Amino acid sequence: MEEIKREWYVVRASGGKEGKVKEYLDKEIRLGHLEDYISQVLIPTEKYYTIRNGKKISKEKVSYPGYVLVEAALVGQIPMIIRNIPHVLGFLGETKEEGRKMQAAPLRPQEVARILGRVDEMSEKEEELETPFFAGETVKVTEGPFSSFQGTIEAVDNGRKKLTVSVKIFGRKTPMELSFTQVEKEN
Repeated sequence: MEEIKREWYVVRASGGKEGKVKEYLDKEIRLGHLEDYISQVLIPTEKYYTIRNGKKISKEKVSYPGYVLVEAALVGQIPMIIRNIPHVLGFLGETKEEGRKMQAAPLRPQEVARILGRVDEMSEKEEELETPFFAGETVKVTEGPFSSFQGTIEAVDNGRKKLTVSVKIFGRKTPMELSFTQVEKEN
């Protein structure tokens, strides 16, 4: 049997339903024994940190909302199977010519390398801390000798992940340097 030529395609999905589309596609591949035709289904994501209640929390967000990458050979019924998955809106770059079937445009090799390279880079890269703090904002100190004190952010140093917070001590505003993890936003 000759090698089946698979290419990368972008499938458009309903907003926020990328995970469901991947789940349904993986199930369809498994049940229909389509592994030879659809080899990978990928949702590029980015990892980042946010701080909630003074704790560092790792989160993931979709890099390209509304899109799912599929490595497939679009032969026979494969395009129709993919289009009929719930929450799939079609293929990106799909053209419909008079009297012909809809034709999906594959990604160029350099686009695939850039996207997959970015995905690999994101999985290896240390997650970034989303900076939820801004100068002038009121925060509550959660750690250290001044825990439970309220203060106003005077300066934010993203590189060092430090804040200069002005806290009232004995009726005087006193600036102090705190890390992002030592404070939380006031509601």
